[in-house]
Amino acid sequence: LSTRAASRALLAAVAAAARRVNARYERYLERSFPRFYLLHSTFKTGVQALFLEVKEIWKIRAQMSRQRLSPQQLPYRDMERLRQVGVSDPDSLPSIWRQFRRDVLKAVPIGIIAIPPFANFLVLVLMYFFPRQLLIRHFWTPKQQVEFLDVYDSIRRDSYPAVLRSLALAARSLPEPQPRELLQQLCAQVQGGARPHLAQLLAVRSLFSGSLLALNRLRVDHVRALSQVLFLTPHLPAFFLRHRLRSHVLEIRHLDRALLRLGLGQLSEEELRAACYLRGLNSTHLGRAECRAWLEQWLGLSCELQASEASLLAHSMVLLSLNY
Repeated sequence: LSTRAASRALLAAVAAAARRVNARYERYLERSFPRFYLLHSTFKTGVQALFLEVKEIWKIRAQMSRQRLSPQQLPYRDMERLRQVGVSDPDSLPSIWRQFRRDVLKAVPIGIIAIPPFANFLVLVLMYFFPRQLLIRHFWTPKQQVEFLDVYDSIRRDSYPAVLRSLALAARSLPEPQPRELLQQLCAQVQGGARPHLAQLLAVRSLFSGSLLALNRLRVDHVRALSQVLFLTPHLPAFFLRHRLRSHVLEIRHLDRALLRLGLGQLSEEELRAACYLRGLNSTHLGRAECRAWLEQWLGLSCELQASEASLLAHSMVLLSLNY
């Protein structure tokens, strides 16, 4: 017993000494290298956030197992958390940790490098020069988060004109004259820089369920462009592209219903921005009121549509956000 007590006392003394050395080291960084100190503190915060996320995911999964809940029965924030790691869609359950594994595999080399004493200097260098390529979102500074979201949105927006052109081209082949004209007017309006109204989108909803505009009947280049809007790789066979696109759009539709139950007034500004960004709108430079107004319009459309009308929801990510 005395040996155990001595071991514990020794470990406590070593830990206390390490904390003192680390505190001095951080003060030295803050005084002498403020930019590197920012990266250092971001790294520490990122590690803590990563472990908290793991704990939170396990807690949600345990609750689902204990209460036999499906992902669609969860509250909005739990459903959104699972979506971030790729488990909110039942079809993706065989690969539960897909997104989380990608994040962890990207973070493991950085974690290994940081193990030796003071080796986080090298980590800081890598974070400084290659943050977007080497680091996961947990290790981005607030400024980098805005910058990188802008970069990814610019890549996404490059596909918006292709989606509109494909939609206008497909509209010409529709047999019913009146809905065809309404859709052509809608495409011309958006291409001309105007914003569509909710009533205009609902007026053409029937065209997107059983006609040439249903997801399973779109041309392959049309599906590839829509996949890029949802940050999905377009370099897959047509069958897998259609399946993944439909799966992700319906996942957003389930999230929309959970969000409607929660109420937009319950969301923080950060959550509002994240919700808009997921649905196609770059919200990094918009105010809270603008994000809320856009999201209200989106929910008004999404919660009216059926699962068979998923194609309209996918196209609305472009139609509603291009000129906002």
